[in-house]
Parts: sequence; structure tokens; C-alpha cells
Amino acid sequence: MFYVYIIYSKDFNVYYKGFTENVAQRLQYLNDNRSRYTSNKGIWELVYSKSFETKREALVEELRLKKLNRKSIEILIQNR
Repeated sequence: MFYVYIIYSKDFNVYYKGFTENVAQRLQYLNDNRSRYTSNKGIWELVYSKSFETKREALVEELRLKKLNRKSIEILIQNR
């Protein structure tokens, strides 16, 4: 199973989108400041995730999410 996710940093009021096979492990990795983009942006919280059977499906959805503007992302999160 593969997942796309959106995490949010309250400290910087910013969203980050990605994909993974293990959401909890990925969130821990990002909160441990091991990722260049997410490091030094405070604590990240998971605000959205969706599962997919294949890696390809997840990557297509990740690309779609990354093209969304902030308002569309917030609507998606509210409607989950």
C-alpha cells in the first residue's frame, strides 16, 4: 500500500505534500529534522492522507496535490 499525505507546520503556516509506504514513519523522519526542506520548520502534523494500491497511482496523486493552490488544499483537508 502507498500513501499520499499532507502535513502542516503551525510555526511557519506551511503545507508539505508527499508520498510514502509508511505515513507514521515518514512523519517521524520529517519531525526529526532529517529532511532538508522540512528541517527547522517546527513540528509537522498530519492533516491528510489517502491510500493507493500502486506506487504509480500514489505518485500521480502526489503530483496533482503539488499543483493545487493553498485554498484548494485547505478545501481538500476540510472535506476529507
